[in-house]
Amino acid sequence: MDKFWSGRFEGYSFNLFKKDLLSGTIVGIVAIPLAMSFAIASGVKPEYGIYTAIIAGILISLLGGSKYQIGGPTGAFVPILLGIVIAYGYENLLIAGLMAGVMLVLMGIFKLGALIKYIPRPVTIGFTAGIAVIIFTGQIGNFFGLTGMESHEYFIDNLREIATHFNTISFYSVIIALICLTVQLLTPKILPKVPGALVGIVVSSIFAAIFFSGEVATIGSTYGAIPSTLPEFQIPEITLEKIYVLLGPAFVIAMLGGIESLLSAVVADGMTNSKHNSNKELIGQGVANIVTPLFGGIPATGAIARTATNIKSGAVSPMSGVIHGLVVLLTLLVFAPFAVHIPLASLAPVLMIVAWNMSERKHFAHIIKLKSGDSLVLAITFLLTIFTSLTNAVVVGLLLAVVLFAKRMSEMLVVTKVLPDHEDRNGKVLPHVVNPKHDCPQVSIYTIEGPLFFGAAQTFEQRILSSINYQPNVLILRMGKVPFMDTTGEEYFRNIVRDFKSKGGTLLVTGVNPELKKVLDQNGLTKKIGENNFYDRTGDAINRAIGSLNRNACIGCKHFAFRECTELSSQKIS
Repeated sequence: MDKFWSGRFEGYSFNLFKKDLLSGTIVGIVAIPLAMSFAIASGVKPEYGIYTAIIAGILISLLGGSKYQIGGPTGAFVPILLGIVIAYGYENLLIAGLMAGVMLVLMGIFKLGALIKYIPRPVTIGFTAGIAVIIFTGQIGNFFGLTGMESHEYFIDNLREIATHFNTISFYSVIIALICLTVQLLTPKILPKVPGALVGIVVSSIFAAIFFSGEVATIGSTYGAIPSTLPEFQIPEITLEKIYVLLGPAFVIAMLGGIESLLSAVVADGMTNSKHNSNKELIGQGVANIVTPLFGGIPATGAIARTATNIKSGAVSPMSGVIHGLVVLLTLLVFAPFAVHIPLASLAPVLMIVAWNMSERKHFAHIIKLKSGDSLVLAITFLLTIFTSLTNAVVVGLLLAVVLFAKRMSEMLVVTKVLPDHEDRNGKVLPHVVNPKHDCPQVSIYTIEGPLFFGAAQTFEQRILSSINYQPNVLILRMGKVPFMDTTGEEYFRNIVRDFKSKGGTLLVTGVNPELKKVLDQNGLTKKIGENNFYDRTGDAINRAIGSLNRNACIGCKHFAFRECTELSSQKIS
């Protein structure tokens, strides 16, 4: 415990606390409208978002691996949580969130935090942009005050619902939404340090109460009163059947929560020149998501925008995140009765701007313009996120990224036949020496460059076997530029060794790096090839080959590379 506090609060003073107090207060004010908006967009009551901001916000700051992380409900979770609520109900959402918390803790304990960085950028941008589109379109109904609409799990169904009910448009709601949007956009320009979303909601709510009382849907008219206290601690009813049914949704929550949190922590690192502990961050996020559902809260994760606001406001320690949670709690206790008067049309532009900001539009456009494999991964992940589900999008996106990566890596493998260049002062082996009129029938030398893995192993085998068919006495493989070999590469290499040795040939291998040599030792290939058939230098292997050549076959041969076999014995060949 001493180590924990010393690492996060070392040298902490009252002056630093004042900085945290200011930043925590600002972020807390920013978090209040967002927490309610995200909860409503997720299909649950607004107070559940506030509970999440309080409990998860405090726990993530205290237990996470980033000094500056602000946790709470986020836009990334909106379509996932809405889908779970529609399919399974709010009570089961709490269980899924708790299960996701357990998964995150296990991911942290088993040190899986570093694996998140291996998710390709086109995949994360693709599903983030897709989520932004879903959030934005999901607020069209509230923006225009449409009535009689039902929420659906799939994007197309929700668009159809909007089109069907667009004739119920309320111009009062449109006016309120436009007022909130305008104020929200202008506030940062006039008062840079004042949260535009909060000012927009307050101004538009006052305007609605004075001029359009009873004409627009509000939080109170739709969801009822917001309690001015935290809910009681309550353990949801968990059964094996529910665990089995909710395993998939819980895994999606855990994966998205882990990705979002660590991305936010990386952003914080870049802004502060600090370094977070990814595994500790996962554990902190996990504990927060285990505890929060016990108080009725929805799943939480690191919030990139609020974390950035925290840093820009002068935060110096996790205490700012704790203060942010306490500010939200104080607001709940004091101002909850007033929140019922907030029009839903005022919350719509807040979420629309959140969606616009999280859309990664510049990076999206840049990758699409490349017209590369990454463009394809991005487009497919984006479209699948919108039209199917985040699970399908991430799985397909990752698989496609792996396939395209394997293809690119396979293209890096180069197998080149070489021979000594007698015009080179050092007698280097070079590919241009080999041609149809200039080759050696007894010795085949190949330079292999690139990884020998499942995507390239067959090309390697076919190229070498074509030489074996000519039955040379000696086959020399220069493998100094082979960084690694997987099990598929091992199997194809084993085939080459077996086929060549069955024909009575001698296989020599040169330049193998220590890591690759260790692999060959472990899989038995070193023993099959023969320990004495490995050389550091190609020249030594050629000198060994000279002794086994049939000199008579070389003399007068039209296709010769070695002018005279004896000439090579004194050459320094690399």
